[in-house]
Amino acid sequence: MPEETHTTQAQQQAELQKRLWAIANDLRGTMDASEYRNYILGLIFYRFLSDQIIEHADKMLAPDHMTFEEAYAKPEYQKALEDELISQIGFFIEPKYLFPSLVKDIQEKKFDIEELQNAINEVQNSTLGQESEDDFRGLFEDMVLDSPRLGNSVPKRGDLISKVILSLANISFKESDLKIDVLGDAYEYLIGQFAAGAGKKAGEFYTPQQVSKLLAQIVTMNRPELKRVYDPTMGSGSLLLQLGNYAKVGEYYGQEISSTTYNLARMNLLMHGVNYSRFKLYQGDTLEQDRVGSMTFDAVVANPPYSANWDPIGKLDDERFRKYGKTAPKSKADFAFVEHMLYHLSTTGIMAVVLPHGVLFRGAAEGAIRRYIIERDNVLDTVIGLPANLFYGTSIPTCVLVFKKNRDRNDVLFIDASNDFEKGKNQNTLPDVDVQKILDAYKNREDVDKYAHVASLDEIKENDYNLNIPRYVDTFEPEPPIDIDEVKQQLAEVDQQIKDAQAEFDKLASQLVWTDKGEHDDK
Repeated sequence: MPEETHTTQAQQQAELQKRLWAIANDLRGTMDASEYRNYILGLIFYRFLSDQIIEHADKMLAPDHMTFEEAYAKPEYQKALEDELISQIGFFIEPKYLFPSLVKDIQEKKFDIEELQNAINEVQNSTLGQESEDDFRGLFEDMVLDSPRLGNSVPKRGDLISKVILSLANISFKESDLKIDVLGDAYEYLIGQFAAGAGKKAGEFYTPQQVSKLLAQIVTMNRPELKRVYDPTMGSGSLLLQLGNYAKVGEYYGQEISSTTYNLARMNLLMHGVNYSRFKLYQGDTLEQDRVGSMTFDAVVANPPYSANWDPIGKLDDERFRKYGKTAPKSKADFAFVEHMLYHLSTTGIMAVVLPHGVLFRGAAEGAIRRYIIERDNVLDTVIGLPANLFYGTSIPTCVLVFKKNRDRNDVLFIDASNDFEKGKNQNTLPDVDVQKILDAYKNREDVDKYAHVASLDEIKENDYNLNIPRYVDTFEPEPPIDIDEVKQQLAEVDQQIKDAQAEFDKLASQLVWTDKGEHDDK
């Protein structure tokens, strides 16, 4: 990354965090972090939508030398403007509801929180019957503006939301200006600062950017174009978006069980310039409702919830799981996610998934599934051990498993990157240099002392299909040789010191006894 870009990124992150902290201080007395996060992110997104309308309208009206507000004031322009903007970006906001208009009303003491509610309603109503309807439906449902948590009266709720709007007013969210992932960075910062309220389960739906970059670069390596990509547990969508930073992506697909996080993912893709026509995101339990049907994808990535509960009853009738002959345990759905992802991986695709270390060595049904994947299908390509405490909500060490179909290899690459990290106050981080070290080992695919090993399938079979990384990558550091003669000499010196100290103690003790006796006789 060029130094200038890195500096701009740091400045934008610092400014964003400063404003988020100010907003949090305004909101923290009325609700917990998991609630006010929804208001902050919702208003960030509304500000982005407003900027999108202004940017596209100004471009359209430039030849007429009119502003959007001036043009919309003319009745003959209104329908044409609305239709054109909806066709371009999928939604419409009239000038009086634009973010700058709300800011102006606040400054002039004319703002009413119901005005913001009307603005949000207009965004969603403008998409009804349009191709973009499904992508905008319910986007703001977690930002409940009539909640008593914001205040016990309309004016009090309006005052509080006004503070939030003004705190966000001076940040540019234009895609061309941004060097950061605004929603992702805001979400990560809020969880990092207020984990007690907002991050209890955050590790299940937010993947730290460095880990996202690692997975994205693995599945896009030497692949500049990807027709379709998929994340079955997409969370905030940041992992999907990383793919677009390393390859030209045609269409994005994803599914998420949490409605709040599903909304966040839709916001995130739109904020990053992914047109509504290029993504299809679904809400629901991926293992229970496979919303993408029989589609296959060029790249599949995921950071599923670790060792989640699921219902395996009847799943052997599901073609995603049938061939393995066993189902993942009820309390550990990790391999169920792997099987689902493999089912949707194209024959030329690459898949990378973050999982807990237990998947490498647990026995019973998991052992049988692991053996089938390695021995029968030969789709496991690489096992990467990551450091502990990288993810919000859990401190356990994790691993990345990389899968490819139609492999012409009979080996598996093991990489032990568990000791390469930067220690942080709450979470450890994976610096760029360590991400690159992993990528170099993955690309070169050769043994590296105490770091990487290419294991044959026969070697894995000898280990009874146990993939525990220390079985393949020896990181043992031998103790320096011990000089027995020197140790004997040191022990002899210690013995002499003890004898000398004991003699000195006995001498002092006898003097104390004599003195005490002499004083007693005098009396």
